[in-house]
Formats: sequence, C-alpha cells, structure tokens
Amino acid sequence: MPLNHCQACQQPLRCAPQFTIQTFDVKLDKSFQQAVLAYYQEHGRKHLPWQQSKSPYRVWVSEIMLQQTQVATVIPYYEKFMQRFATIESLAHASVDEVLSYWSGLGYYSRARNLHQCAKTIVEQFDGAWPSTVAGLESLPGIGRSTAGAILSLSMQQPAAILDGNVKRVLCRVFAINGWPGSAKVLKQLWELSERLTPEKNTDQYNQAMMDLGATVCTRSKPTCNTCPLKSLCNAQALGAQKEYPFSKPKKEKPTKHVWMPIIVEKNQILLEKRPPTGIWGGLWSLPEFDSKQSLQFAFEGQTLQWHKPFKHTFSHYHLMIQAVEVNSNPNTVAIMDSNARQWHHLTTTENLGLPAPIEKLLKPLRATL
Repeated sequence: MPLNHCQACQQPLRCAPQFTIQTFDVKLDKSFQQAVLAYYQEHGRKHLPWQQSKSPYRVWVSEIMLQQTQVATVIPYYEKFMQRFATIESLAHASVDEVLSYWSGLGYYSRARNLHQCAKTIVEQFDGAWPSTVAGLESLPGIGRSTAGAILSLSMQQPAAILDGNVKRVLCRVFAINGWPGSAKVLKQLWELSERLTPEKNTDQYNQAMMDLGATVCTRSKPTCNTCPLKSLCNAQALGAQKEYPFSKPKKEKPTKHVWMPIIVEKNQILLEKRPPTGIWGGLWSLPEFDSKQSLQFAFEGQTLQWHKPFKHTFSHYHLMIQAVEVNSNPNTVAIMDSNARQWHHLTTTENLGLPAPIEKLLKPLRATL
C-alpha cells in the first residue's frame, strides 16, 4: 500500500502519522527556525518593490494587494498605485472612484474599498500614525490578524506571527495537518503553530522566508522538495504525500448565474451604472443589467438589438454568464434607462473609471473605434 494511505483505515491520509503541537519539542522548533532563517539569507526575496524604503504604509498596501493574488500580477499594480498614492494622506484624500480605477483588474474590490476607508480612519482618527499592536491594527477596516502581523514584523520589526496562504501550505505539509485549512479547527491549530514557531528576533526575515518558501518552493503543485530547507522535518515529504496537503476545500459545485447587459452608446458616450457599495463589483461602474433576455427585449421593444457572443466570468462562489447586446440609442432608450445611478461617460474617459474586468473587455473594442 502506498505511503500516503493509512494502514488501518486504508483511506488516503485520514489517519496519517504526524507531528503534533504537543510532541514537536523545543529542539525541533529551533531547528525549524534556523532552517527558515538560513534560507532567507541565501534565497529569500529582498528586491520586491514593497521591500524598498519599508514603511507600514508600503507594506500594508502590498499585503492587501497580495491577498488571493500572485506577486507577478501585483507588482505593476503596486508600482502604479504607489506612484499616484505615495502617502497614506494622498490615499485618504482621494475619491473612492479614483482608488477603484487604480485597482481595476485586480479583483476582490472590497479590498480597495477597505483600503480607502482604512487610510481615512488612520488619517482622521489616528493623525496618520499607525497602531503598534495586533489588536490595534485589527480594529482597522480590512486588516485581519495575519495582515496585522505582517505590518508589525516586516515594517516595525516586531515579533508577530503571520498565516497567509503560503505559510498555511508550508505548515500543513511539514506537520501533516489533516483537514481543510479554512475550517475553524484546523485554522486554530495552524495559528498555534505559527505563534509558537515565530522567533522573537529576526521576525521580519523569518516571516518573509516563510512566505517565500510557500510561493517558490513549497508550491501548490510540483513543490521542489529537494531544495527545501525543511525537507528533513517534513511529514508530507516523508510520506510521499506532498500533493495531498493541504487538504482541499470540500467540493461544492459552483452555480451559474446569467445576466443581460445593454451597451448603449450615443455620440461616443456610453451609459454606465454605479453599482451599490457592497456586493460583487461594489462601487464600480458597470453596464445596466437585466435578469432575463425577455425583460431586456421588453424594455427595448421595437429597437434594433445586436447580440454579442455570451462569455463566462468566474467568481469564488459562482460563474456569471454575461450576454451583452448593443442597443441603438434614441429618446425612448434614454427614458427607459433614466436612473440616478446611471450616467453618460465619454468612451475615452472610461479608462480612468473603476471598471470590472469583464466590462473593460466589452468597452475596449468600442474605444478602439474612436
């Protein structure tokens, strides 16, 4: 029987032997820390944009952008963002629309709204000074326990633990943690491990190295275990079960929702709708929406409709099938679409708006015709 199957229950890894928090002793803790810090000195990333001229503000912006987004994707967004919002004051005094326009394409737009609100809170309530405790940072909009730990350790050199996706993966494999890391039980165990293993000194180097290990060595697929400094301590590697850890989230089939969007252009101006501040694409500009083909056809009865090929956009919890249709603009169209949430925007200015990626995909060819 393969090593990644339990001898007792004959199921993959449900009863696999593992180091537990209780049995993993101080000596091994020290070995873990030393291996991670040695890795940082030789291989750790030290030249990322947010690692230069470190400050709580620069680290914070990078941490929010890096949530559920890879480093390579974040770098150009980060550089452009920091050119415009070089200080927390400039971010706080900007409009949310402008902030969203610099975030457009990164997704998970609540991050940008929280970023803006957090900047305003620090400037207005803390006189621009950052809280210097995990609890103080967690009280701010959009900052959780791991982000707080990253800000304190990476920019203030304080001994604070982190637990982002990369760190979770490293710990789950080294300790062969059974269960999905998103569950409350496993998350509690991972935090206990992270808190205990985080050293009092050189915490910034240790935390950076843990993130680097997860991002470049202990990757989700095809981890390069032969180059890992923790391979001699790793249960998953000993079991030959690296691919099994961390456990996947219990599968739940994503539903598919459908939406019909009219594209209405008049004199090179397009009608856009400001979405509510919360929910999907919150606060962004989008096309008007109908929940059925019939309702759209009824609204524009008697007008020429040019249907686009439908396309799918995937969110974390569902698929959205988008059917766009070009509608000839006339006085009746304008009356139908009249709403306080809707405004005409010249196509050339839409590049500066906060637009969801699928809407930008639809508008880009229209701008190209001007």
